[in-house]
Amino acid sequence: MYEPKHVVSTTEEIREVLGEVLYSQDTKCINHIDQHCRTWIEHSTFVVISSINQEGHLDVAPKGDPAGSWQILDEHTLAIPDRLGNNRADTFFNILDNPRVGLMFVVANRREVVRVSGSALIVKDPELLASMAIKGKVPDLAIVVSVEEAMFHCGKSMIRSNLWNPDKWASVEGLPTYGQALVDHGKLSISAEDMQAGVEHNAIESLY
Repeated sequence: MYEPKHVVSTTEEIREVLGEVLYSQDTKCINHIDQHCRTWIEHSTFVVISSINQEGHLDVAPKGDPAGSWQILDEHTLAIPDRLGNNRADTFFNILDNPRVGLMFVVANRREVVRVSGSALIVKDPELLASMAIKGKVPDLAIVVSVEEAMFHCGKSMIRSNLWNPDKWASVEGLPTYGQALVDHGKLSISAEDMQAGVEHNAIESLY
Protein backbone atom coordinates (compact mmCIF):
# COMPACT_ATOMS: atom_id res chain seq x y z
CA MET A 1 0.00 0.00 0.00
CA TYR A 2 1.26 3.45 -0.90
CA GLU A 3 2.48 5.54 2.05
CA PRO A 4 2.43 9.34 1.40
CA LYS A 5 5.54 11.20 2.50
CA HIS A 6 4.35 14.82 2.47
CA VAL A 7 0.75 15.26 3.63
CA VAL A 8 -0.85 18.71 3.47
CA SER A 9 -2.78 19.37 6.68
CA THR A 10 -3.52 23.09 6.87
CA THR A 11 -5.31 25.73 4.80
CA GLU A 12 -2.15 27.83 4.95
CA GLU A 13 -0.18 25.13 3.14
CA ILE A 14 -2.78 24.97 0.40
CA ARG A 15 -2.73 28.74 -0.11
CA GLU A 16 1.06 28.72 -0.10
CA VAL A 17 1.00 26.36 -3.08
CA LEU A 18 -2.02 27.70 -4.98
CA GLY A 19 -1.87 31.37 -4.15
CA GLU A 20 -4.87 33.59 -3.51
CA VAL A 21 -8.21 32.84 -5.11
CA LEU A 22 -9.04 34.91 -8.18
CA TYR A 23 -11.56 37.69 -7.58
CA SER A 24 -14.07 36.34 -10.09
CA GLN A 25 -13.88 32.89 -8.53
CA ASP A 26 -14.29 34.14 -4.99
CA THR A 27 -17.51 35.98 -5.84
CA LYS A 28 -19.20 33.65 -8.32
CA CYS A 29 -21.13 31.51 -5.83
CA ILE A 30 -24.78 32.55 -5.42
CA ASN A 31 -27.52 31.17 -3.15
CA HIS A 32 -30.25 30.60 -5.73
CA ILE A 33 -30.98 29.54 -9.29
CA ASP A 34 -30.77 32.71 -11.39
CA GLN A 35 -31.62 32.97 -15.09
CA HIS A 36 -28.13 31.88 -16.18
CA CYS A 37 -28.18 28.76 -14.01
CA ARG A 38 -31.80 28.03 -14.98
CA THR A 39 -31.00 28.16 -18.69
CA TRP A 40 -27.97 25.92 -18.21
CA ILE A 41 -29.83 23.33 -16.12
CA GLU A 42 -32.72 23.28 -18.60
CA HIS A 43 -30.24 22.51 -21.40
CA SER A 44 -28.36 19.86 -19.42
CA THR A 45 -28.88 16.19 -20.23
CA PHE A 46 -26.45 14.76 -17.67
CA VAL A 47 -26.19 15.41 -13.95
CA VAL A 48 -24.00 13.80 -11.29
CA ILE A 49 -25.33 13.66 -7.70
CA SER A 50 -23.02 13.22 -4.71
CA SER A 51 -24.34 12.11 -1.32
CA ILE A 52 -23.02 10.75 1.97
CA ASN A 53 -24.46 8.58 4.73
CA GLN A 54 -24.08 8.76 8.51
CA GLU A 55 -21.00 6.52 8.44
CA GLY A 56 -19.28 8.88 6.00
CA HIS A 57 -19.56 6.55 3.00
CA LEU A 58 -19.77 8.59 -0.19
CA ASP A 59 -21.68 7.92 -3.39
CA VAL A 60 -21.57 9.67 -6.76
CA ALA A 61 -24.44 8.77 -9.08
CA PRO A 62 -24.86 9.76 -12.75
CA LYS A 63 -28.29 10.54 -14.19
CA GLY A 64 -29.15 11.22 -17.82
CA ASP A 65 -32.36 12.43 -19.45
CA PRO A 66 -33.49 14.65 -22.35
CA ALA A 67 -32.98 18.38 -21.93
CA GLY A 68 -35.69 19.92 -19.77
CA SER A 69 -36.05 16.89 -17.49
CA TRP A 70 -34.43 18.58 -14.48
CA GLN A 71 -37.16 20.89 -13.24
CA ILE A 72 -36.63 24.32 -11.69
CA LEU A 73 -39.60 24.63 -9.32
CA ASP A 74 -38.57 28.07 -8.10
CA GLU A 75 -35.32 29.98 -7.64
CA HIS A 76 -34.47 27.98 -4.53
CA THR A 77 -35.80 24.54 -5.52
CA LEU A 78 -35.11 22.01 -8.26
CA ALA A 79 -36.27 18.45 -8.87
CA ILE A 80 -34.51 15.42 -10.39
CA PRO A 81 -36.70 12.47 -11.53
CA ASP A 82 -35.64 8.91 -10.76
CA ARG A 83 -35.66 6.52 -13.72
CA LEU A 84 -35.33 2.76 -14.03
CA GLY A 85 -31.92 1.67 -12.82
CA ASN A 86 -30.11 -0.94 -10.76
CA ASN A 87 -32.38 -0.56 -7.70
CA ARG A 88 -29.44 -0.13 -5.35
CA ALA A 89 -30.96 3.18 -4.17
CA ASP A 90 -27.62 4.36 -2.76
CA THR A 91 -28.51 8.03 -3.21
CA PHE A 92 -31.93 7.58 -1.63
CA PHE A 93 -30.59 5.77 1.42
CA ASN A 94 -27.87 8.37 1.85
CA ILE A 95 -30.41 11.20 1.70
CA LEU A 96 -32.45 9.52 4.42
CA ASP A 97 -29.29 9.42 6.53
CA ASN A 98 -27.94 12.82 5.55
CA PRO A 99 -29.83 15.22 3.24
CA ARG A 100 -26.71 17.07 2.04
CA VAL A 101 -26.13 16.68 -1.71
CA GLY A 102 -24.00 18.15 -4.46
CA LEU A 103 -24.93 18.23 -8.15
CA MET A 104 -22.93 18.87 -11.33
CA PHE A 105 -24.86 19.70 -14.50
CA VAL A 106 -23.15 18.99 -17.83
CA VAL A 107 -24.17 20.37 -21.24
CA ALA A 108 -22.77 18.55 -24.28
CA ASN A 109 -20.19 20.54 -26.26
CA ARG A 110 -19.79 23.13 -23.52
CA ARG A 111 -16.61 23.16 -21.47
CA GLU A 112 -18.08 24.60 -18.29
CA VAL A 113 -20.40 22.94 -15.77
CA VAL A 114 -22.85 24.27 -13.20
CA ARG A 115 -22.49 23.11 -9.61
CA VAL A 116 -25.35 23.16 -7.10
CA SER A 117 -25.39 22.12 -3.45
CA GLY A 118 -28.06 22.00 -0.78
CA SER A 119 -30.41 19.70 1.11
CA ALA A 120 -32.55 17.02 -0.53
CA LEU A 121 -35.84 15.27 0.05
CA ILE A 122 -37.22 12.15 -1.63
CA VAL A 123 -40.77 12.85 -2.80
CA LYS A 124 -43.64 11.05 -4.53
CA ASP A 125 -45.97 14.01 -5.21
CA PRO A 126 -48.30 12.79 -8.00
CA GLU A 127 -48.51 16.06 -9.93
CA LEU A 128 -44.76 16.62 -9.89
CA LEU A 129 -44.03 13.05 -10.96
CA ALA A 130 -46.65 13.20 -13.72
CA SER A 131 -44.98 16.32 -15.12
CA MET A 132 -41.74 14.34 -15.44
CA ALA A 133 -43.18 11.48 -17.50
CA ILE A 134 -41.29 10.36 -20.62
CA LYS A 135 -42.93 8.09 -23.20
CA GLY A 136 -45.85 7.75 -20.84
CA LYS A 137 -43.64 6.39 -18.06
CA VAL A 138 -44.04 8.32 -14.81
CA PRO A 139 -41.11 8.12 -12.36
CA ASP A 140 -41.93 6.54 -9.01
CA LEU A 141 -39.82 9.04 -7.04
CA ALA A 142 -38.03 12.36 -7.42
CA ILE A 143 -35.28 14.14 -5.53
CA VAL A 144 -36.20 17.70 -4.58
CA VAL A 145 -33.21 19.89 -3.70
CA SER A 146 -33.37 23.08 -1.65
CA VAL A 147 -30.61 25.12 -3.26
CA GLU A 148 -28.07 26.79 -0.98
CA GLU A 149 -25.20 27.35 -3.42
CA ALA A 150 -24.98 27.55 -7.20
CA MET A 151 -22.02 28.43 -9.39
CA PHE A 152 -20.49 28.08 -12.83
CA HIS A 153 -17.26 26.07 -12.91
CA CYS A 154 -14.59 26.84 -15.50
CA GLY A 155 -13.89 24.57 -18.47
CA LYS A 156 -10.30 23.52 -17.84
CA SER A 157 -11.21 19.93 -16.89
CA MET A 158 -13.19 19.47 -20.11
CA ILE A 159 -10.38 21.01 -22.14
CA ARG A 160 -7.77 18.73 -20.56
CA SER A 161 -9.94 15.64 -20.99
CA ASN A 162 -10.86 16.36 -24.63
CA LEU A 163 -14.30 15.05 -23.72
CA TRP A 164 -15.93 16.72 -26.72
CA ASN A 165 -13.07 16.01 -29.17
CA PRO A 166 -13.66 12.49 -30.57
CA ASP A 167 -10.47 12.58 -32.65
CA LYS A 168 -8.47 12.82 -29.42
CA TRP A 169 -10.27 10.12 -27.46
CA ALA A 170 -8.19 7.23 -26.17
CA SER A 171 -8.81 3.78 -27.62
CA VAL A 172 -11.35 1.59 -25.81
CA GLU A 173 -9.55 -1.55 -26.96
CA GLY A 174 -8.79 -3.83 -24.04
CA LEU A 175 -11.45 -2.39 -21.72
CA PRO A 176 -13.66 -4.97 -19.96
CA THR A 177 -17.33 -5.06 -20.89
CA TYR A 178 -19.81 -4.13 -18.19
CA GLY A 179 -20.97 -7.77 -18.22
CA GLN A 180 -17.42 -9.03 -17.64
CA ALA A 181 -16.94 -6.67 -14.70
CA LEU A 182 -20.25 -7.69 -13.14
CA VAL A 183 -19.44 -11.39 -13.43
CA ASP A 184 -15.89 -11.09 -12.11
CA HIS A 185 -16.64 -8.70 -9.26
CA GLY A 186 -19.70 -10.65 -8.16
CA LYS A 187 -18.11 -14.07 -8.77
CA LEU A 188 -21.26 -15.00 -10.69
CA SER A 189 -21.81 -18.34 -12.42
CA ILE A 190 -23.31 -16.79 -15.58
CA SER A 191 -20.95 -16.28 -18.52
CA ALA A 192 -19.67 -12.80 -19.28
CA GLU A 193 -21.17 -13.07 -22.78
CA ASP A 194 -24.65 -13.88 -21.46
CA MET A 195 -24.43 -11.13 -18.87
CA GLN A 196 -23.39 -8.60 -21.51
CA ALA A 197 -26.29 -9.69 -23.72
CA GLY A 198 -28.63 -8.97 -20.83
CA VAL A 199 -26.97 -5.60 -20.30
CA GLU A 200 -27.46 -4.68 -23.98
CA HIS A 201 -31.10 -5.76 -23.90
CA ASN A 202 -31.71 -3.76 -20.73
CA ALA A 203 -30.14 -0.66 -22.28
CA ILE A 204 -32.69 -0.83 -25.12
CA GLU A 205 -35.83 -2.04 -23.38
CA SER A 206 -35.62 -0.55 -19.87
CA LEU A 207 -34.65 3.10 -20.19
CA TYR A 208 -38.07 4.32 -19.04
